[in-house]
Amino acid sequence: MREAIVHTLADGLGHPEGPDVLPDGRVIFVETYRSRIGVWSEGAGVETYANCGGGPNACLLGNDGATYITQNGGTAGAWKAATMLQPSIQRAWPDGTVEVIATSGEGVDFLGPNDLSWGPDGCLYFTDPGDYYPHAPSIGRLFAVHPDGAVELVEEIGPSYPNGIIAAQDGALLWVESYERGVFQKRPGEKSEKLFQLDDNHVPDGMKLDEEGNIWITTFSSGGVDIISRDGEFIDFLSTGGVPMNCMFQDETLLVTDLGDSADVTGEAPMTGRLWRFEVGIRGMPIARGQITRGEH
Repeated sequence: MREAIVHTLADGLGHPEGPDVLPDGRVIFVETYRSRIGVWSEGAGVETYANCGGGPNACLLGNDGATYITQNGGTAGAWKAATMLQPSIQRAWPDGTVEVIATSGEGVDFLGPNDLSWGPDGCLYFTDPGDYYPHAPSIGRLFAVHPDGAVELVEEIGPSYPNGIIAAQDGALLWVESYERGVFQKRPGEKSEKLFQLDDNHVPDGMKLDEEGNIWITTFSSGGVDIISRDGEFIDFLSTGGVPMNCMFQDETLLVTDLGDSADVTGEAPMTGRLWRFEVGIRGMPIARGQITRGEH
């Protein structure tokens, strides 16, 4: 089991996910329960970067200076947003302006966009699983928004809950499926394949690649991060404690967003989330960045 020195950068967060790093070193993340993008910096702590409405689920910086957001519409467990929105892909600018990029693709309305990743082809890939109902699963989908704003339905899978996603540099799509705890891969022109089956108590959420191509998967029910190779071999487990939701490499550290000490979201929305930085001594794989010209600011 891998252990690492951890620094708590922020606490009291409302369901934080999808961290990313701005060019000036500040860390952005969604706070689903506060319907906003938060930003953390040394000295200033946590501030509001943009108010999104609904339920932002993850965010990722583009190369146009905007932050792209998976907007699930306003749900997370029993929680419902004060202002419900149509599920969509949003874009937030540094001045706080938020706009909608897309709400459907190939005639199919989005169910509840969850996680997102830029691909080396400039497309923005995202998972669209709908609500998290393990006992009543619905169809899950993978979409791609092309640079010109056209939306492609990449794959329909399910009933399933596709969650974290990575568009790798070799053109493959990697994603995790939370209901059955599988790690999947789809190479260009090939059918999807299962790379790895996680343990029963390791329900996956977010994922990133390290510089060697290994997959780091936040498994929120395990209190840690599973590390597997692209060949589907188990490598290690990083113990974090809490309920880790998503992650992002920054230099030789791993930023982790955490729900709190309990994964129970059936009652009142807990504002107990944290933003952590773990000294892992490993760098992440360079991340592709892109931009969508539709609705250009």
